[in-house]
Amino acid sequence: MPTQIPRRRLGAAGPEASVLSLGSWHTYDRMDFADSVAMVRHAVDSGIDLFDVAVYGMPGHPPVFTDVLFSAIVRAAGIARDDYLLSTKLWLEGYPGRSLRDQLAGALFRVGADHADVAVLGDIRRDDIDLRRLAEDLAGLEKEGLLGCWGVNNWSATAIRTIREHALAAGSPGPQLAQLKYSPCRRSIPDGEPFAAVFAEGVAMQASDVLEGGILAGNTRPSRQIGRDPGEIRPRILEAAEGIAGLGAELDATPAQLCIAFTLTHPATATVLFGARGMKQLTDNIAALDVLERVGAERLRSLMEPFWADRDAVDPEGP
Repeated sequence: MPTQIPRRRLGAAGPEASVLSLGSWHTYDRMDFADSVAMVRHAVDSGIDLFDVAVYGMPGHPPVFTDVLFSAIVRAAGIARDDYLLSTKLWLEGYPGRSLRDQLAGALFRVGADHADVAVLGDIRRDDIDLRRLAEDLAGLEKEGLLGCWGVNNWSATAIRTIREHALAAGSPGPQLAQLKYSPCRRSIPDGEPFAAVFAEGVAMQASDVLEGGILAGNTRPSRQIGRDPGEIRPRILEAAEGIAGLGAELDATPAQLCIAFTLTHPATATVLFGARGMKQLTDNIAALDVLERVGAERLRSLMEPFWADRDAVDPEGP
């Protein structure tokens, strides 16, 4: 029997989505086009319906086209727009000079869509972001039907609760998800008390960076750009990767499967975001659901306890 992918709601007011979501950062632009079409088609046929097509282009770096490629991939795969949920990012660099509306219009143009089901606000890197204005702008996009719901990426618990209050006052349900780094090694923020209060208010978690750029899957020297290293604990994560690989051998599971399965044990996890660069990697990652069922959530969390690398290294409140 093929693995059945469960569905969970994104927050209290967002849509239901597959518990596994497929990212595009440094994936489609490094794949053969036919292979990417076959992989995305298989993902949808398997029950994955949430696709993150955010673009992480930086000034001075080569242009990124993963979102443009995705638009061609779904056309070639014969996937209708109603058959998947589209997630993008809205960046706060340059805001409000560069409006959310203009950003979203540009993102939708590149991906060939008339609305985004989810938008995730990028990191807060300045102290002068007007959260009230931001919430009002997002409420406007929701009312116009350009945006289904929204969340935030690596914000502090206080910032999330603050913008939620402004959003509710503006007639928006507020953030429905918090995209947080979460893995057997990075646990202090999602497992801490400040975010327990956020989750209690109806905000769900989208677990991201679950494989630490491939390090926890066994690629200890990734060639591609990977995410930031809060707490500067990556050396500890490299050590933990060996232990997780050994545990995987004992449990007849790959390290990637263990990490993905672990993130699903958190009660606030609505969906786990990962990238895949081929059919085998996709099918192996989907099989993490079988590993979770076989090992059990409580036992898996206990077995992963020794690999908690950011304990006391980061503030549970978040950035």
